[in-house]
Amino acid sequence: MDKRDQLVIGTWNIRTMLKPGKMQEIAEQIQNTALQILALQEIRWKGYGYIRKKDYSLYCSCNTDTTGQFGTGFLVKKEIEKNILGFEPYNERMCKLRIKGKYHNLSLICVHAPTEDSDNTVKEQLYADLQRIQDCIPKHDATILLADMNAKIGLEDAFSSVTGKYSLHKESSGNGELVCEYEAANNMYIMSTKFNHKKYIKELGLHQMETHAIR
Repeated sequence: MDKRDQLVIGTWNIRTMLKPGKMQEIAEQIQNTALQILALQEIRWKGYGYIRKKDYSLYCSCNTDTTGQFGTGFLVKKEIEKNILGFEPYNERMCKLRIKGKYHNLSLICVHAPTEDSDNTVKEQLYADLQRIQDCIPKHDATILLADMNAKIGLEDAFSSVTGKYSLHKESSGNGELVCEYEAANNMYIMSTKFNHKKYIKELGLHQMETHAIR
């Protein structure tokens, strides 16, 4: 494949963007990488919208009433801006960016799921909201979840059709089971557990992007 046809996408839970200069700091960190689109969790700003800078743009979807509450979004390098078909902010836990592709358009959903010990009703609401977004995506789009799902994905046979065999964990957490069930119901796959990660990644304890999924 010609490198000009490739799109390099990542995801990062940044913990907060309330600190002055934090947005520019994050942008500078990815300028010298191949990343073109970066999904962000825990922006923690108030409201939603679009900020355009010289070398990048930031799309955010945060709590409309207060700062410090979750917040999701996308940081997009300048060269990709012309390919953006639309941005949809839903709430502080999810938003969607649609990108024009060469053969198929891409719908990128940024998600920040509740923690393992959160109330079940909060988790159920998130997956209900996510399913509504999923159901509205054009059927010919390639759908990619870029997320912090607060989940451990295991090696259970019951989930092997969506996970593969290269997880760092033997057993899925409760949140992991919810992720796997959602992927199976929507004919999606958790890509990071489909391939064998280099040994040094495991030794350094770096997080696998286990919750990336593609349809």
